[in-house]
Amino acid sequence: MDKQSKIILISGPTASGKSNFAIKIAKKINGEIINADSMQVYKHLNILTARPKKKEQKNIKHHLFGFIELDKSFSTGQWLKAAIKIIKKIQMKKKTPILVGGTGLYFQSLINGLVKIPKIPIYFRNKIRLIQKKSGQKKFYKKLIKLDPIAKGKFDPNDVQRSIRAFEIKSFTKVSMYTWLDKTNSEFNDNDFLKLYIDFKREDLIKKISLRTNKMINDGALKEVKKFIKFKIKKEKSVNKVIGIDELTQYLNKKIDLDKTRELISIKTRQYAKRQATWARSRMGSWKKISAVKIDDYIKRLNKSSLKLDQIT
Repeated sequence: MDKQSKIILISGPTASGKSNFAIKIAKKINGEIINADSMQVYKHLNILTARPKKKEQKNIKHHLFGFIELDKSFSTGQWLKAAIKIIKKIQMKKKTPILVGGTGLYFQSLINGLVKIPKIPIYFRNKIRLIQKKSGQKKFYKKLIKLDPIAKGKFDPNDVQRSIRAFEIKSFTKVSMYTWLDKTNSEFNDNDFLKLYIDFKREDLIKKISLRTNKMINDGALKEVKKFIKFKIKKEKSVNKVIGIDELTQYLNKKIDLDKTRELISIKTRQYAKRQATWARSRMGSWKKISAVKIDDYIKRLNKSSLKLDQIT
């Protein structure tokens, strides 16, 4: 596969400027952008999920942003199927697909393929959900690690959905979810991708996160949360993981003041960025690291005709 038809992947920690980088590349080399962030797929949460604004999307086609209802689930498998279909359509138009986002599992599924785990009966899945509900997440996670030690450190211990999924897979198949993940096949070759990771100094990223938190609130995040509350979404739904919903709800219920709200949102965002960095260290070793302060230099050096991005150092 030649350079012109490569699929560009852009990742990096939250608040690192991935979307802006992707838009600049798309303008330079005639590309279209595909979302690779699990929270930006949801409708009604433009500000809280830092979705690209309409003016930023002008003249650049964006895909898989804000199209899932808040009460619906959207699995990695569903994303992968949709993303592959769009990639092929973009390539048929002789344009370059640019996937951008912070969800490592999405990129992993695209590069390595999605695991073919045997179908687990609904009665069995409901049984595991009931165990989690009765135990509470903290105790349930401990049970999971005892059942499947390989799962330790693979995801946030507070992630209910992944905990349940890992538990039900190990319980039903007697094989760890992460062992299954090693038995995958992709539709693409590794050489089909140009993988770029925005590398941000921790102290600079902390400042950027604080600024983004303030901007988010100033831009109308409170109004978004007020609307979100009216939907009465069940607690176990994935969309509740969007950072800011819980904190701003507490503020609206007068449990905390606005300064505390900002602080809690920034702390949770920093924790998320740290988990993303941990994932990147363990699973994105082959990605080309681009210093955040040198992004504009990279853009200037792009060659539209040859797309020799992988020669930039």
